[in-house]
Amino acid sequence: MTDTFAFLVITFIIVLGFEAVNGWTDAPNAIATVVSTRVMAPAAAVAMAAFFNLVGALSGTAVATTIGKGIIDLDVVPLEVLAAGALAVVIWSTFAWYFGLPTSESHGLVAGLAGAAVAVAGTDVLLWDGWRDVFGGVGLAVTGGFLGGIIVMLALFSLIRRLSPSAVRRIFSPLQIVSAAFMAWAHGTADGQKSIGVLAAAIVIYEGKPAAEFEIPIWIILLAATVMGVSTALGGWRIIRTLGMRLTHLEPVHGFAAEATAATTLAITARLGIPLSTTHTIGSSIMGVGASKRLSAVRWGVGYNIVGAWILTFPVCFGLGWLIASIIHLAA
Repeated sequence: MTDTFAFLVITFIIVLGFEAVNGWTDAPNAIATVVSTRVMAPAAAVAMAAFFNLVGALSGTAVATTIGKGIIDLDVVPLEVLAAGALAVVIWSTFAWYFGLPTSESHGLVAGLAGAAVAVAGTDVLLWDGWRDVFGGVGLAVTGGFLGGIIVMLALFSLIRRLSPSAVRRIFSPLQIVSAAFMAWAHGTADGQKSIGVLAAAIVIYEGKPAAEFEIPIWIILLAATVMGVSTALGGWRIIRTLGMRLTHLEPVHGFAAEATAATTLAITARLGIPLSTTHTIGSSIMGVGASKRLSAVRWGVGYNIVGAWILTFPVCFGLGWLIASIIHLAA
């Protein structure tokens, strides 16, 4: 049953559902600070994010290739593994989104795929070289984002310390629009490619091709990027409020520092094919920027809730992926 064209369509729908959730919960990271500092209106920021996410998704496929064929062995797993892995993230991320918590769809997806693959084919199906990139990415996102935010903010403080607050805002308001666009582009090169890789993998499995023939058609990139852009416009405000307003008080100079730090980190790692989490990176950058003023400037209670959601993502999505794949496999 799961090797039919009908199930391929079902898999595509579920993976695009994952991409829609990505738009609700992850893409708003790119514009959270520029909206919260009132440099851009929400509608304009969403339109900008959708455009630059598309451009970013078209600018490379290294991360999509890592997710598509570097996490699990495509030569062994059936199509239901991809459907179950993506559905696990949809369930978990929708639950977290309801409470305004920015989960990591990147790590949710790899955990969901792993759980589903293990349920059907055992642990030998996991490709550990790809998993080293995933776990290395967790460390890079958190440490690079937090320490980078502190360093960049302290450097900016040294340059603007003699300027009046109004002059600082006048200078950094337009610069923050640039950094937000950079962040949206970086999101497209990183997180925007995850579902692209899974969709391409689904075609490889359905057509019975070896993993070595994995390739990414341009229509898949356009389809996934369009879904993410539309969903960002429909459901991103909860995450914008958590990251941009509740975590710490931000002015344009702080938003610029956080976005520039996170986007640079994402752009570099995306070129290396390392699947970094946009949520982890920008969240850590915002906390780093806030901590550069004083530790009490960060609402650590909100931060702890965010980190708790990050930590829970791996086991919850792994378990959900395992359960869903087991059910589908038995039914088939």
